[in-house]
Amino acid sequence: MGMSQGDGRIDPEELKRYLERRHGARIQIRELCELRGEAKGATALKQFGYGRPLRVDYGVGDRVVREVLHRIRRNAFGRERDDDRVAAVWLDFNTFNRLPRHVPAVDMVVESGEGGMASIQSARELLLVTAYRPGHLYADDLVRIRDDGTLRRLDVERVETLAAYLAEIHQVKREDTTLWQRRLRDLVGHGEGIMGLTDSYPPDLPYVTEAGLRSTEEAANRWRWRLKPLSHRLSQVHGDFHPFNVLFEEELNFHVLDRSRGEWGEPADDVSCMLINYLFFSLQRSGWLEKPFRELHDRFWECYLALRPDRELAAVIQPWFAWRALVLASPTWYPTISEEIRRKLLTFADRVLSTERYEYQGVNQYLETA
Repeated sequence: MGMSQGDGRIDPEELKRYLERRHGARIQIRELCELRGEAKGATALKQFGYGRPLRVDYGVGDRVVREVLHRIRRNAFGRERDDDRVAAVWLDFNTFNRLPRHVPAVDMVVESGEGGMASIQSARELLLVTAYRPGHLYADDLVRIRDDGTLRRLDVERVETLAAYLAEIHQVKREDTTLWQRRLRDLVGHGEGIMGLTDSYPPDLPYVTEAGLRSTEEAANRWRWRLKPLSHRLSQVHGDFHPFNVLFEEELNFHVLDRSRGEWGEPADDVSCMLINYLFFSLQRSGWLEKPFRELHDRFWECYLALRPDRELAAVIQPWFAWRALVLASPTWYPTISEEIRRKLLTFADRVLSTERYEYQGVNQYLETA
């Protein structure tokens, strides 16, 4: 990571100031050059790399020091987002020096938006600080409806408000094929995605077999290939828009919590994440999607599509529903629900993965075994 002038170049004066702070002495930069310019033989043959290392030679006291600055550049191999690149630097710094004969890591550096440079080599963990907002989780509303079966006008208004919020944020688009493909890979292969969920299921469960989980994975991966050409759908998303991440202060004033997996993704991710919870709580109440949750479920669909018409949504939402069903059926995430509900959720996942267009009016048909 280095001192940028806004176009990826190193500012020698900022670099000099950083080195002087690090050494507690005046230094003189003698040379600054790209290591790529020295490439020969097999190194010249390899044309792709994760970084563009810069060699810096400088004098401090009577010594001449030669070090290399590594900037992790954006690419389509797990370095698409800023957090990927930060994580790569963190991993390198904390592992290079543990391996015999490895070239040593000297420092870990943060680059500010103003071009400044500071050492964070003593850091051991990053902590996030957020503001506090009072209120109650939207999940509390769904628990109340599950338990007493009553539906207030405010419940419907909140559904409309949440659907309108998603319709609004999903209007923001981005053209970026690599981020689109990354989102699809994460859906299937990430530790928080489908494969991470299937790996979390213990063996010998009475309601699902390892063969069944493997079949779900394979079907989801076929969907990944089907969706790859649809990069025009890349949109601003929340990424984990479920009732435990929505906080209502009063009436219709709400805040969202814990945005996940980056800024950009598929709108169906957010839509499915909220919708399946109306099914989930209804299953706990009656075993099917029925009143009063049926009204909330259908109203969410109607409101969202009225504000943001999306003819493709019913043809792309299937793997996102399958992922969320695996979360809700998980004995790790939800240990107290019944085996019957788990079976229905897993059946729902497999049935939606096998259909070309999802029909939201017929949700219960996806809960029935063929």
